[in-house]
Amino acid sequence: MNEGFFEALAALGSENSVEQALLVEKIAAAMLKAAQKAYPYAEDDDIRVNIEPSTRRFEIYMKKSVVPDEPKTAYEVSWKHAKLIDPNCEIGDLVECQLDPVDFGRSIAQTAKQSIRSDLRTINRQQMLEKFAAKEHEIISVKVTQVDPMRGTVTVEYDHTELYLSRNEQLFSEQMVNGELTRVYEDLKVGQTIKVFVTTIANREKRPVVRISRVDRGFVEKLFEQAIPEIADGIVTIQAVSREAGFRSKIAVSSNDPNVDAVGTCIGPHSTRINAVLNELHGEKIDIIRYSEIPEEFITRALSPATVISTTIEGEKEATVIVPNDQLSLAIGNRGQNAKLAARLTGFKIDIKAEYPDSEPNSEDADAEGYEILEDVSELDTLDAPAEEA
Repeated sequence: MNEGFFEALAALGSENSVEQALLVEKIAAAMLKAAQKAYPYAEDDDIRVNIEPSTRRFEIYMKKSVVPDEPKTAYEVSWKHAKLIDPNCEIGDLVECQLDPVDFGRSIAQTAKQSIRSDLRTINRQQMLEKFAAKEHEIISVKVTQVDPMRGTVTVEYDHTELYLSRNEQLFSEQMVNGELTRVYEDLKVGQTIKVFVTTIANREKRPVVRISRVDRGFVEKLFEQAIPEIADGIVTIQAVSREAGFRSKIAVSSNDPNVDAVGTCIGPHSTRINAVLNELHGEKIDIIRYSEIPEEFITRALSPATVISTTIEGEKEATVIVPNDQLSLAIGNRGQNAKLAARLTGFKIDIKAEYPDSEPNSEDADAEGYEILEDVSELDTLDAPAEEA
């Protein structure tokens, strides 16, 4: 019986990534409860569970009262049998006798199993929280272990823990397929190592779920931190990030050293640093914006690569921008993308207007009146948003 028990113990520890000493402690506690339930009239200190993996011993003992003749209850042992255990025992003494767990009954054994399962869930929850608490809002490298072609979900592994990257959290691009514009997701392969961003740890109190993403704006921010030492060292600060995953991101940076150019530092010699980020994003475009505390300047730069004639602050978090007629389409971007990203980056509602609104419109995305971004800026990136929230 002991051989089978310790084989099951080893398998249980391996399957649940639990150290053997901790697992033994939890099983011993569960078996003690089961024994106390099977023998409710025994004192708490009368029952002892002994599990020694090194010697492969698993034993349960209970102190029984020595009686002269055959025992009448489960709490007694005959003097003749007790002498085999303790030759010096006398009538009325308590002698520690080994119990057989089989005698506990099916219901009590089931209770012990449920207790062990509950303990394992608690241990797994604690281990999950300890492992990922410091990884929240950070990038981790994971290995792809399974790809579901039907649902698109990708199973990855990090430090012996399985995580799930849903289809909606994977990078993609839009391509023409059979004459239709189709979203094409990245082709992830089993065995491939990729980077993911830990967005949050949900359901902490019950069964923690680590949510990961490659489309979250925090992914871009942390990629910059990894690629650019000056950001990690605090010389260059990321002030805000806005992103349309798979298409374009805008990142506003500033320098805490007058001798360091924030934008040039992020680009790097021969674009080596920015290319390291772009390679991870599979060609997603990135605009690096020099941050300014002056709203007009910041909004003007945020609408890059378009040229801006003037920017006027109209009210609280509202701005009107005038651009040359031939820049209107560029300022707005495909499906309003550039303007939306600028609004999210700056936290302003932006009304983009052509310099000569009565001229012939030159874009399918806007009329001659211009384009107004009416997103709720209360939920967008703010100017002074700290890097971890940008």
